[in-house]
Amino acid sequence: QVQLVESGGGLVQPGGSLRLSCTVSGITFSINHATWYRQAPGEQRELVASMFSGTITYADSVKGRFTFSKDNAKNTVYLQMNSLKPEDTATYYCNIHGVWGQGTQVTVSS
Repeated sequence: QVQLVESGGGLVQPGGSLRLSCTVSGITFSINHATWYRQAPGEQRELVASMFSGTITYADSVKGRFTFSKDNAKNTVYLQMNSLKPEDTATYYCNIHGVWGQGTQVTVSS
């Protein structure tokens, strides 16, 4: 059974950084397709960053601030978030090969 566990969310001041992790278990292949989404209260879910066959794309709102990476040995993908803004506040979800994580809350506030 494929399962995802997310971690790394929290409360941070504007301008701060966080690194989200998403670890998948139950797969026997390297991660080839993974996506980070976020959803703020009352808003639709938004794609933040996506990796497909080695190509990484970012939402315009996070370009230059967020970085997607992966560690195949650990079956983990990461989202490094720098220069955080209050509008980045949301629940962040990862999706690896169609399986969703449980979400992790990121709150950017002074």
